[in-house]
Amino acid sequence: MKPCVAVALSGGVDSLVAAHLLKEQGLKVIGLHFITGFESNNLQSENQPHEKSLRRISADFLKTATEKKLKSISQQLDIPLIVLDLREEFERYVVSKFIEIYRVGKTPNPCLLCNRSVKFGRLWEYAQKLGANKLATGHYARIKKGPDGQYHLFKAADRVKDQSYFLGFINHDQLSRSCFPLGEKSKPEVRFIAEKNGLVPLNKRESQDVCFIKNVSYGKFLSRYFSPSPGIIEDTSGKVIGEHKGLHLFTVGQRRGINCPAPEPYYVVKIDIKRNCLVVGFKHELNQQECRVEAINWIHHHPFDSIAVHTRVRYRHHAAASTVIPLDRRTALVRFDKPQKAVAPGQGAVFYLNDEVIGAGWIAGVNR
Repeated sequence: MKPCVAVALSGGVDSLVAAHLLKEQGLKVIGLHFITGFESNNLQSENQPHEKSLRRISADFLKTATEKKLKSISQQLDIPLIVLDLREEFERYVVSKFIEIYRVGKTPNPCLLCNRSVKFGRLWEYAQKLGANKLATGHYARIKKGPDGQYHLFKAADRVKDQSYFLGFINHDQLSRSCFPLGEKSKPEVRFIAEKNGLVPLNKRESQDVCFIKNVSYGKFLSRYFSPSPGIIEDTSGKVIGEHKGLHLFTVGQRRGINCPAPEPYYVVKIDIKRNCLVVGFKHELNQQECRVEAINWIHHHPFDSIAVHTRVRYRHHAAASTVIPLDRRTALVRFDKPQKAVAPGQGAVFYLNDEVIGAGWIAGVNR
């Protein structure tokens, strides 16, 4: 019997080509797509209140509409494609946590939450019930099995497209049953494969935004869940220089929306949730020498002593030379060789040993 691999299909070119490559290997391939309950957001106006009941009533419609929409993908690949209802899981593990992190003055990354709990968690459980022994995605990253039988996560061959950062929170068990067919490919190669084989994605543009916030600003979306609380804006010396309309409208490193005149632009330096105060400063004041990282997921064994790594504090950040100093099994102090800009509490810090991802944790705070 052929090995069975389930592929998480979004409708984009990356997952489409990933499935195609697996079929070329002679594997039995099953397509999986999950609905989040937020697919209808693009039909809502900014002034329409958020109602969970509206999403739940329309779930059957969404599932049927999604199946019709994805039919061409199934036909192109000649594989079965199953649409799964993961609304409750997506709400619990991604959206609710996203909102709560913003509520306490931090900046979340929902993709990190989704990959760990939904894609490589709940989606894998469904895949397993269907007889799959691996779950494949269109991520640009590589998995290698060592001589000791352990699985290791590495950056993709295409360093520009590399998405290993988003996978830092999956554990070794999840990694051992995952598959990334695009790990050795470049984006131009993937587009060429699609064109050569007549594979037409539903989504031709790559999404750069949070998938559950469409046609509405972050501020408008969050205001559906909690009321904005205006407060003061201070500079780093403690001088009050203005007022803000709600801390949820800002993140560390942000320049826009501060609206306080100065000889040079202000940037958000700190979000003080206890005082409901936005602290701003000039660009050089964004520099941080160290940060505390909590709830660390070590893909293998956690280090007992300090270890020299490169740390990435957000997806578009160039991993910086640093030292991870363990405080306990899941907490560490990260000290950068050179100060880094806009290290934002709530974001993920992903640790690299050369090209290998060895772990990731949540930035809990910075020393100012």
